[in-house]
Amino acid sequence: MIGRVLRWLVGAVLGLAGLFVGLSLLYLVVTPPSTLMLGRWATLAPVDRRVVPLSAISEHLPRAVISSEDARFCRHRGVDWDALQEVLDDEEGPSRGASTISMQTAKNLFLWPGRSYIRKGLEIPVALWIDLVWSKRRMMEIYLNVAEWGEGIFGAEAAAQAYFRKSARDLSRREAALLAAALPNPKQRNPARPSAGHRRIADRVMARAAASGPVTGCL
Repeated sequence: MIGRVLRWLVGAVLGLAGLFVGLSLLYLVVTPPSTLMLGRWATLAPVDRRVVPLSAISEHLPRAVISSEDARFCRHRGVDWDALQEVLDDEEGPSRGASTISMQTAKNLFLWPGRSYIRKGLEIPVALWIDLVWSKRRMMEIYLNVAEWGEGIFGAEAAAQAYFRKSARDLSRREAALLAAALPNPKQRNPARPSAGHRRIADRVMARAAASGPVTGCL
């Protein structure tokens, strides 16, 4: 009986691993939905997402997102180990995250929302794998097409249309910074009507983007 259960568990784990590898390879050419989108579709909640290639998104947006979310995006291989160690070494406890864009993409596509040590632990190997099989350009393209920017609003094109009534291709530096500044809390921060705090964060994002040099060279 125990042996049968163990064989079933091993088979289930191998099956899930095979499905994950297969999907990650499929996503080289097919832009996927996020688990949040799937959840909304399952409950008949509206989803606004319009898939566009990275070439159809203003260069200001990936620069702002990298400057805001993951300054070493072009240099790490899925996990920023230095940033992660700094968080772990914080004697007052982790006051900030160390999630890279690869880790956030891993969570958005393959894992579940919410905070837990189990999910966070799974993010790391998943991020390492997708960073290995995808180019940085493809990683950014998928991320900007699945990121949540408000209730039912997913991806750069839907966000640009919803908040600025324009294509993602035409976003200005300021608009890109406002979108990037909204990502940590997209349901509370409205890029079209930013609070004073939201505007201050966007100002810092613009300053970092202007001073960061070729942070998007890998794209």
